[in-house]
Amino acid sequence: MNIRKGIKATAAVGLFISAAVIAPVSISQIEEQKLPDLGNEGASLISNQHEYDLGRTWLMQFRRQAPTIDDPLLIDYLEHLLYQLAANSELVDRRLDLVVVDNPTMNAFAVPGGVIGVHNGLFKFAENEDQLASVLAHELAHLSQRHFARRVEQQQTAYLPTMAGLLAGLVLAATAGGGAGIAAITATQAAALQSQLNYSRLNEQEADRVGMQTLVKTGMSPDAVGDMFERMQYGSRYSRGNVPEFLLTHPVTSSRIADARGRAENLPPMKLNDNFDYHLMQARVKLHFTPNNTAAIIELRSRLRNPKLDKDISLYGLSLALTRDGQFDEAGEGFKYLRQKNPSSIIYIVGQAELWTDSGEIDKAKQLLSTQLQYNPNNHPLTITYVNTLRRQGEFEQAESLLTNYITLRNTDPQLWYQLAEIRGLKGNIIGLHEARAEYYMLNGAANLATEQLSYGLNLAKNNKIASQRMQQRIREIQLWIEKVSG
Repeated sequence: MNIRKGIKATAAVGLFISAAVIAPVSISQIEEQKLPDLGNEGASLISNQHEYDLGRTWLMQFRRQAPTIDDPLLIDYLEHLLYQLAANSELVDRRLDLVVVDNPTMNAFAVPGGVIGVHNGLFKFAENEDQLASVLAHELAHLSQRHFARRVEQQQTAYLPTMAGLLAGLVLAATAGGGAGIAAITATQAAALQSQLNYSRLNEQEADRVGMQTLVKTGMSPDAVGDMFERMQYGSRYSRGNVPEFLLTHPVTSSRIADARGRAENLPPMKLNDNFDYHLMQARVKLHFTPNNTAAIIELRSRLRNPKLDKDISLYGLSLALTRDGQFDEAGEGFKYLRQKNPSSIIYIVGQAELWTDSGEIDKAKQLLSTQLQYNPNNHPLTITYVNTLRRQGEFEQAESLLTNYITLRNTDPQLWYQLAEIRGLKGNIIGLHEARAEYYMLNGAANLATEQLSYGLNLAKNNKIASQRMQQRIREIQLWIEKVSG
């Protein structure tokens, strides 16, 4: 059984989502979702650690139900940008977790405890990195000012049901198809969802102000805030009634745009620092959302001939599309040209390595990646690409060793545990396979499946005392976690 499908099969999601959106969430539903029982304490009594624990448990449930993406280049780019902003924010607890939702709509969100979510479709709307950063800075401001907890306290509502409603609402937004978004839901459901997610006008104004300060401290243009608001407003006019999710929860008005413009004018002028890597990531996302590869190649060739557009961005997108289409010679010429211009670009190096791997020149890919990892040890895109290359060549021993060591640095990344389980299975390390699957299931909020996998491993490790003790200890830890979240 595909372990990803297995998780979905065990989640009683459908009834929970519909009930949470159109009606109050019951205590039984909350317990089913295994959110930590923090009681009905006001926000002032909820510590940062409680919020952190709650956010991580929330994230487990979200991963289990929403489509996420595991593109190492995109994740690495967003993580660096997010932490760059966080370092210049008012956020006290900077333990952050990023989740990238595979959805073409414009949306981003922040969940108490330091969880930041980004729809990869946001790259289709932001014209540059500063505009994208303005959205992330705004979400960080909601966290640093603890707007969610303050709203709970002011409304004197139970914190836990509100979090459960937040989960249901964001899962609904994440799984809404194409451009339909929230507007595809009934009016009653959409209104209920908005009440779960949106902040007060004062909260939004504060997040705008604090977010802009973060942007400026990071060395980015404050004008990007107003620019992005205008992009959002402009995009909504042509959405045929389907308002983007982000605008349902963060309404953009003419007065809000004017406030952003006025606030930026009172700050020292700052030149737009348009990071070229943003546009390469944007090209990746656009290609990802273009299922017809032939049409993508035709479009990218046309863009390449347009003197008003950046040649390197178009060539990068074209080289990716050609690789996907099996036209390796032309794709190779594209990456050769790009790497000659910028030989240290990890984005180009990964593209070249994936091309060589797909075309059967795996030894060249391995040499390139191993050399680059000497200069950039533990780099996420390089490491994952190298693991994939080793796996393709059947070098499971080396792939397992590399990933086992690397996972100690990112042990809360479910995709790495999933991949490690697959590699261990191919290698024949069945005990290790069950251990890795257990961690994958735990990070996706399926504790019962995690203990089940460890039980399978224990049956196989009767003569392996160390492995048995390790798995027994992990089962005890999971049981303690279950007791904690069950209250």
